[in-house]
Amino acid sequence: MSRILNIISSPRGEASNSIKLANAIIDELKEKDSAAAVHVRDLTKGPFPYLEEVHLNAFFSPVDNHTDGDKEAIRHSNEAVKEIMDADVIVIGAPMYNFSIPAVLKSWFDHITRAGITFKYTAEGPQGLVTGKKAYIAVTTGGVYSSGDAVAYDFVTPYIKTILGFIGITDVTIVRAEGFAVADLQATALDKAIDSIVL
Repeated sequence: MSRILNIISSPRGEASNSIKLANAIIDELKEKDSAAAVHVRDLTKGPFPYLEEVHLNAFFSPVDNHTDGDKEAIRHSNEAVKEIMDADVIVIGAPMYNFSIPAVLKSWFDHITRAGITFKYTAEGPQGLVTGKKAYIAVTTGGVYSSGDAVAYDFVTPYIKTILGFIGITDVTIVRAEGFAVADLQATALDKAIDSIVL
């Protein structure tokens, strides 16, 4: 039985195209493994706090020295790291907001990127510690950013692939639904993306 972690970063609920696309990916995964368990982390309903001094102090101090305040400050991060470590497959819904990812998703990445926990520095450079995982990224955009001059404006897919690779998740598949703001494309954008899903 595989364990799927579904990360939601859109606040649009049932109207969200990134949620619909991520759910379609999960449906395909469950077709292959009907016993798969899905754990949902909706970042819009329980947003992770932006990193402040108290969080960084807790991150970089020995666990044995943690005060009650440190433990509370690091609680969200520890929960997120455990969810990642427990998962076999991670499905991330990533709508493009102003050429990048939603702030709630960036904050989540800040909490799971932990020196000594999800990556470490070695003489050969940084080494990811979150290994043996598969990730699917459901990217949704109003315009078309997979080709042409607009590729340079896509900071969603390069960032997510880079940060996941940094912590050790290198098996990453991008599924794009694009053109939701383009009159000739919007009606078929989601169906076209769903049809492109290959596991």
